Amino acid sequence: MKLLKDFMEMKNNGEKITMLTAYDYPSSKQAEQAGLDIILVGDSLGMTVLGYESTVQVTPDDMKHHGKAVRRGANDTFIVVDMPFGAAGVDEKIDMQHAVELYRETKANALKIEGAHTAPLIKKCTQNGIPVVAHLGLTPQSFGITGYKLQAASKEEAETLIEEAKLVQQSGAVMLVLEAIPSDLAATISRNLSIPVIGIGAGADTDGQVLVYHDVLNYGVDRKPKFVKRYGDFTIGVDALKAYHEEVKAGIFPSAEFTYKKQIMDEVDA
Repeated sequence: MKLLKDFMEMKNNGEKITMLTAYDYPSSKQAEQAGLDIILVGDSLGMTVLGYESTVQVTPDDMKHHGKAVRRGANDTFIVVDMPFGAAGVDEKIDMQHAVELYRETKANALKIEGAHTAPLIKKCTQNGIPVVAHLGLTPQSFGITGYKLQAASKEEAETLIEEAKLVQQSGAVMLVLEAIPSDLAATISRNLSIPVIGIGAGADTDGQVLVYHDVLNYGVDRKPKFVKRYGDFTIGVDALKAYHEEVKAGIFPSAEFTYKKQIMDEVDA
């Protein structure tokens, strides 16, 4: 398993970091087999695997449940678990309680916390031995205010984001995710921070990239953001399920090949 010091070395050596958002045992197992550096148990699981309208409906219990499953599937991979909406940046005492429980119960290597307003919580977590990955730019838990669109598109917003990035680093963040911001801005932030910067919709000049398992494989998703490249197509599963359905209806399945054969009825008084 790679550790935080390894990611720092990768940044310093110019070696890209790969992160994949996955939510359960089989997807995390595949991610580990593929050699991904980091698995993120994102609160996007709300829409992707639970059918919620947004990440706002995701609870700490949801994150614990899926975080545990991911750890069981990828015991030798660095795992980051999201703190969901309402669990961070609300009340210092309650925030820390959520953080400690989530970190302990999922056996995560780090927690991810959205927004610069959570800098005090990042600092508190760091003081208590919980590594934190910060998340700036498009923060899905705030979509009701920001919308799902490019962030920091003006000079003033870009300057604010640069200051926010410095703030979360100073507060103790061990890594930063930048989402849906101009590529030149992401490159500038990556150069000026000492911690690794992972981009999603932030161009090629960050220290690494993150995409969602279901987006990469076109698995059960209805939309394709501009920054997503598909490397596979799991819609083939629909064709397979149709074939199964049709064979059962036609009496083709199960054939003798898929049937246990034992002459026993001669001995049964039926």
